[in-house]
Amino acid sequence: MKGWKRAVLPAVMLCALAGVANADDGESLLATVRGVDTLWVLVAAFLVFFMQAGFGMVEAGFIRAKNACNILTKNFLDYCVASIMFFLVGYAFMFGTGGSFIGLSGFGMDGAANPSGVSPFAFWLFQAAFCGAAATIVAGGMAERMKFHAYLLYTAVISAVIYPIVGHWVWSGEGWLAGLGFGDFAGSTVVHATGGWAAFVGTVVLGPRIGKFGADGRANAIPGHSIPLAALGVFLLWFGWFGFNPGSTLSVGDGNVIGRVAMNTNLAACAGAILAMVTVWALYGKPDLSMTMNGALAGLVAITAPCAFVSGAAAIAIGAVGGVVVVLGVALLDRVGVDDPVGAVPVHGMNGVWGTLSVGIWGRQALGLARDGLLHGGGAAQLGVQALGAVCVSLFVVASMGLVFLTIRKTVGLRVSKAEELRGLDIGEHGMEAYAGFQVFTTQ
Repeated sequence: MKGWKRAVLPAVMLCALAGVANADDGESLLATVRGVDTLWVLVAAFLVFFMQAGFGMVEAGFIRAKNACNILTKNFLDYCVASIMFFLVGYAFMFGTGGSFIGLSGFGMDGAANPSGVSPFAFWLFQAAFCGAAATIVAGGMAERMKFHAYLLYTAVISAVIYPIVGHWVWSGEGWLAGLGFGDFAGSTVVHATGGWAAFVGTVVLGPRIGKFGADGRANAIPGHSIPLAALGVFLLWFGWFGFNPGSTLSVGDGNVIGRVAMNTNLAACAGAILAMVTVWALYGKPDLSMTMNGALAGLVAITAPCAFVSGAAAIAIGAVGGVVVVLGVALLDRVGVDDPVGAVPVHGMNGVWGTLSVGIWGRQALGLARDGLLHGGGAAQLGVQALGAVCVSLFVVASMGLVFLTIRKTVGLRVSKAEELRGLDIGEHGMEAYAGFQVFTTQ
């Protein structure tokens, strides 16, 4: 930079700051801070929205080509349905006043409560993106055999009722878990465990894909059609997570908290990927890429709850354990006969619980937690609260979503026919193919 620029730019900045400081007894300064914070939350919301593309690419890549259009359509529409339902009733159930279990005010955002310090519209968009993320997790776990209209019904229920109730317990300010000092900074439990355990009960009710398990009960590999597409999806999700976690600060402040959260998010993802690779390499003899990618996602899920409450070293440990959990979790599901095509349950459900528990192990009161965790002299109190919250949310989601899926199965039907499953859901459900030009046409 030339000398005149070095002299002029600081002067301009000082003049601007002086102008703000002298304006109307600080009102302008407060408005500016609110505007900057609102802008930050909006940018974070845009990043979280972009995670829908990441989910879509991961899920499409991990399944067969004949079902790619179907899974992408589900990813498009679940966000649309989630946004509408969250606007009409979900936000009111989550942040409205009414009690420790559920909110009952602000339907359609009419007189809605605003627990943030930013524009209520920006806060709604940020929370709606979270709601859409929780809903879309389930698509991967139930991929390649679920009816499209049944999926839309499920999405409406989880977005309008189930997810908002869990969110009210933790983030509303008057929820019963919030009152106990339960720590979930950005949603390991509220978003990921909710979506992961909904995926689990859905896969159990739906049953495995044709050919997934042999007559002896052993799992057969059904490879996805595009690992490069899945890899792109993982990188998009990783990128979006820098809005998911740091954006949950809801303010810029001096940048220190945002910086720590972003650093911890990245460290946990890296540790998760490395340990998942090492674990699958040791168990099966090859450093499997798909498991390595799920390890990165597992680390991201695990650090989502404690990201603001722990040090960088703790973030590495949390992510590393997450990477091991996802490998062992996939093996466990195969052993018990649960077919999860993309690993939604180990990545989001199991690691959502692990990340929640890790708050009670490494969390620090000095960083904003209600009390110190086990390894910082706080005893087992915080860990007990975390365990209670994780268990109660998991049981609530499994029970409520089990009822939803069973009702759908008994009424409109949950699973496509055997013939349609074998042919592919793209043609049967949507009348199109993800990759055209491979059909054989006969001439008259």
